Amino acid sequence: MSSHQSTSIENLNRTIGFPNAPVVIDVRIDEDFDADPRIIPGSIRVSHKNLKGLIAAAGQYTIVSCQKGHKLSQGAAALLRVQGKKAVSLTGGFVGWRDAGFALVPTSEIPGRDSDGSTRWVTRERPKIDRIACPWLIRRFIDPKAVFLFVEPPEVVAVGERFDATPFDIENVRWSHFGGECTFDTMIKAFGLMSPALGRLATIVRGADTARPDLAPQAAGLLAISLGLSRMYESDLSQLDAGMLIYDALYRWCCEATDETHNWPAKVGA
Repeated sequence: MSSHQSTSIENLNRTIGFPNAPVVIDVRIDEDFDADPRIIPGSIRVSHKNLKGLIAAAGQYTIVSCQKGHKLSQGAAALLRVQGKKAVSLTGGFVGWRDAGFALVPTSEIPGRDSDGSTRWVTRERPKIDRIACPWLIRRFIDPKAVFLFVEPPEVVAVGERFDATPFDIENVRWSHFGGECTFDTMIKAFGLMSPALGRLATIVRGADTARPDLAPQAAGLLAISLGLSRMYESDLSQLDAGMLIYDALYRWCCEATDETHNWPAKVGA
């Protein structure tokens, strides 16, 4: 049961993937983590003993999760509140989240983090669809602080090697197209993020990215918007920032607005 110092797993699940999602800090001890090395989407592991690390990881609103939602998460959240942070513990903790069947990300699929605690990724310059969709997915479900490098296509792998960045959306790498599916599909599956909403969004992205607009009515629109954005911005990073809003809106539609229609003129008295 939630209190003013805790929140339910249902409340947290409703915010995952949205831009206003809270920061989630996983304070499980190593023994519990090693028994199931998966994490709640977007969360970061920090020891409950590491006050500096907890403060550095905290956001405007922070949810702390331990194994079952007892002493470690409640104590760490209380310490953060002493530091002036808005923080609560997750009722039921990791076990409650897992037993409810909510998504869990295998940490074996997440690249290592740099000295600032961020994952680093590299891909081809001048992104269109997949190279905006994948960063959106990573920042909303894997690492909100992820860094993306856009470079000339022949240099992607070499830049990845020299700058400890993970290549994506190029041939012959882990994160790429396979069969008729695009890199966005690959990431959703590998990160354990399959859901009706993300599945619907993946179909739209696949249709736009692989020249198959027949897959979803929205695919042609996404292609048009993506090509328009690519011509509006000289900076790939500025284009990424603008594209994040597009995918936020599409994901919100996939979650809760697919049955809504819009007609004109509106019916009087409706």
